[in-house]
Amino acid sequence: MSKFGPTRSELKFRLGFSAAGLVLMAVALALHGVKGIAWLEIVLIAGGFFGGTFVWSAVKLWRGGD
Repeated sequence: MSKFGPTRSELKFRLGFSAAGLVLMAVALALHGVKGIAWLEIVLIAGGFFGGTFVWSAVKLWRGGD
């Protein structure tokens, strides 16, 4: 067990929260759409945050790190 960093249960929460955020973002874009360059900003910022957190949490859980 690591002295620093999130616990395994917190990583699971982050993984679920990130997955939900990605799904909700995809649904919102699919249903409402965004005109112009705004979609790029939404995908880069929100997708980067949720996607990055999802990947980071999944890798930490896969490797068994606490």
